[in-house]
Order: sequence, then structure tokens, then C-alpha cells
Amino acid sequence: MTRLFRGVFIVWTALRFGLDELVLTSFQRPWLRVIARIVSIGRNLNAPRGQRLREALERLGPIFVKLGQVLSTRRDLMPMDIADELARLQDRVPPFSPDIAIATIERSFRKPLDQIFASFEREPVASASIAQVHFATLKDRHGRLRDVAVKVLRPGMLPAIEKDLSLMRMMAGWIESLSADGKRLKPREVVGEFDKYLHDELDLVREAASAAQLRRNMEGLDLVLIPEMIWDYCMPDVIVMERMRGIPISQTARLRQAGVDIPKLARDGVTLFFTQVFRDGFFHADMHPGNIQVSIEPATFGRYISLDFGIVGTLTEFDKEYLAQNFTAFFRRDYKRVAELHIESGWVPAGTRVDELESAIRSVCEPYFDRPLKEISLGMVLMRLFQTSRRFHVEIQPQLVLLQKTLLNIEGLGRDLDPELDLWHTAKPFLEKWMLEQIGPKKLIEQLKDQAPRYAKLLPELPRLLHDYLQHRPADIKRELTELLAEQRRTNKLLQALLYGALGFVLGLIVVQILLRVQLSSI
Repeated sequence: MTRLFRGVFIVWTALRFGLDELVLTSFQRPWLRVIARIVSIGRNLNAPRGQRLREALERLGPIFVKLGQVLSTRRDLMPMDIADELARLQDRVPPFSPDIAIATIERSFRKPLDQIFASFEREPVASASIAQVHFATLKDRHGRLRDVAVKVLRPGMLPAIEKDLSLMRMMAGWIESLSADGKRLKPREVVGEFDKYLHDELDLVREAASAAQLRRNMEGLDLVLIPEMIWDYCMPDVIVMERMRGIPISQTARLRQAGVDIPKLARDGVTLFFTQVFRDGFFHADMHPGNIQVSIEPATFGRYISLDFGIVGTLTEFDKEYLAQNFTAFFRRDYKRVAELHIESGWVPAGTRVDELESAIRSVCEPYFDRPLKEISLGMVLMRLFQTSRRFHVEIQPQLVLLQKTLLNIEGLGRDLDPELDLWHTAKPFLEKWMLEQIGPKKLIEQLKDQAPRYAKLLPELPRLLHDYLQHRPADIKRELTELLAEQRRTNKLLQALLYGALGFVLGLIVVQILLRVQLSSI
């Protein structure tokens, strides 16, 4: 019944804000536009279409807001008026009451607000689907003052998310059962991955830990700043972190006015993304413009500032190596190797012909090389690859769905910063260097160093372990040898029988030929 009520509410909200009319009017066919006019009769749909879509997504809750955030980064895929409205979902979702935020803080820390902060700004500086942020001045245990940002979880998030996830699981089951591509697309596993990331985002301590890990990983790279978490003030509902000062990355005019090198910023963004993915296997997976700023402080001028670490992606060593090889082969236009990698990984059936898959991948990718970012669309490439994957029965990899979403965000961000950016040539040197490090002597030495303590403990024990094995396993060894010899004898007998049978067959043929010749000569 909960799923039914939620489904009815979604349909009612879509009708209330005229999303059906918005979809119908997006088509060019006159008869569909006539239907759109008919269905709009009796409803007040005077508000701009982008505003109606944004308000509908806000009304439907956090999962739909996140969908709007992803769409807002792809101005190449939708009208500008809609993209501008959806951009408000990045950090300007209607906030909840400051009194609720203050009550949550006092309940979490079990202290009055004025005993924690010297000052606290009631109006949030940013408000998103899961939480909102207030600026404050913290009094530490030594009485010193420090400017901080306080992130407070929205109330009632878990029940709202559970309703939508329950509905998504049900729909995934339908797709898997009724669709011809159901098993290949793995909708239940995809929803399961989404479920995990959303529940992780509801635990702000987990977010703080992810931020700390990213901060350590990025030390020495000099490309990005990540706020320090103040662990004495981190709870599941509230976290307090270092306050960052910068210009939102979407405000390119202000960045240019401040003297920021925009093309370099775009290239640094690509390097940052590939470093997190392929070097660390741990990446910021919610990189929409609302979570990214640029520092204009003299000491860190032009560096990225990353915020909001509720969603991070992780990759196994196998996934990292496989993806890096794919990207490297792709950038070299070695489509045969890309096809071979798909077969080796088991993503396509083992009987797939390499040359056919190679030809299909080439036809999708080749038209997009040597073009600036403004003339290509990874979204379009992925869509065409998806069509190709259906033909060759490529299995969807749920663990990579988050990476694909982030890659689309990065492309949209790069397009806004520098449309002339050559994505391929920017990424290719990094990946080739990374691959060399993975198979070169440096990597071997690192692996030997990592395993040295284990080997140092194991080597002195080898003589004793070998002695114990030989002492306690003679009966087993003898039995295994006896069984092996018996099997060899059975095999020899079978070979002898086959040999005798073959000789008998050949002799029979010779005798028959002699008899036929004798009979023919007598005639």
C-alpha cells in the first residue's frame, strides 16, 4: 500500500505541475502539441516550464532532486531555461527552519548552542536535498575562535528515501521480469548500488571520514582544497568543518575577473578526476557545480575547493586496471584491444566475434576524435554505446554506474569552463603514465615492499611447514600415487583396446580388397 500511495502521489505531482504537458510540447509533431493543449485545460500552467519542473522535483523529494542536479550539469542536452532552473537544485533547495537546525545541533552535542559557537548564522548559506549548511564561529577547548561551516541533516530523510527506493525496487523487478534486456541491464543490482550510496549519505560521520580520506589522498597534488573535519564536533546528524572561501565554479565571469586561468582550470579538473579514479580508486562522485568552488586566496590561488562528500565512489584494483586499459586503448584508437578487453572481462559472451565488436565500437567512437569538447557529447557517445551493447549482449556493471554519472558531470563542468578543451589529449598522457607505473619496475618494488613483512615472517617457517607436511601426509601421498597409477593402467588398457580395434579394422579392409581383386581377376 505504501508503494501504491507513493506512486499515486508521484503521478498527482506530475499532473499538478504540468509535467505531462511539458513532455508533449517538447515533440515537434503537431498532433502531440494539440494533445498538450487539451490536457492543460483547467490547470494553471502559467509558470515557466523550468520553474514547474524544478518545483515538482523539490516536491517529490531527495531522489528526484538528485536527478535534477545531474540534469542541470548537461546544458548540451536540454534547453537553457530548464538548465538554469535546475541549477537552483544544486544548493538552493528551499531550506528547513533554522530552529529545527539549532535543535538538531543541541540534541547531537548535548549543549546549548551558545556553549558551542561564539556566533551562529541562522540563515543557511546553502541548502540541498539531504542537508543544509550554516556558517559559525567555533570556540575550541582552548578558547580560540575558528571560522567553521556546520552541516545539518534534514529531518525525516530516511522514511522519504525508503518510500522511493521501495518503489524503485518494485519497478526494477518488473523490468527484469518483463523486459527482454532485463537480466542484461541488472536493474535490481543498479537500484541496490543506489540504495547503498543514499543510505551512506544519511550518515554525516561517514561523509566526514570520506572527506578526510580524500584530503589525505590529495596532499601534494596542489590542485584541490578539501576542508578539515573537526572530529570533536562530528555526529551522524551534524558535522563541523573548516570554512572554505572561494568563488562558485559556475560563476565564470567572476573567476575571469579575478584572474583565474579558465582553460588551465578545465585541464586541472580532468587531471583531478582521473587521479582520484585510477590512482586512488576513491573519487568524489557528486561533482556538480554546487559542490565546487575555486580559491582566490594568494597562497592557493586557482585551486579547486571540493565540498559535500556524501557520495563517494570506490573501485577495486581489477576495475581500475580494466578501465585504465580500456581508456588507454580508446585514446590510442585501438578498438580491437577495447573489444578484446570486453570479452576477457566477461562483459560480453565468450563466443562474440572480436572483429564485429571492434567494428561496432569504431563506428561509435571514431567520429568524435580530434574535436573540442563543444562539438562532442559523452552523453551521446554513451547512448550509442548502450545501443551497441544491446546488440552484443553486454552486461551492465552496477559498480560502475556511479563512475559513469560522475564522468557525465565532469564533461558538463568542462564544457562550461572551456568548450575548446580537448578531453582526449588532456587525459591520454595521464593514463599512459599511470599504466607505465602499474607494470614497471617501480610498481614491482612497491609490491615487494608491501609484502616484505609477510614474507619475512613466512620464510623462517618454511622448513618446518615442509617437514610437517611430509611427516603427516605420507599415507595421503601414497593413496594419491596409487590412485594415479590405477588410473594410468585403465588408460593404457583403453588405448590398447583402441589400437587393437584399429589394427583389426585395417586388416579387415586389406582382406576385403584382396578378395575383391581375386573375384575381379576370375571374371
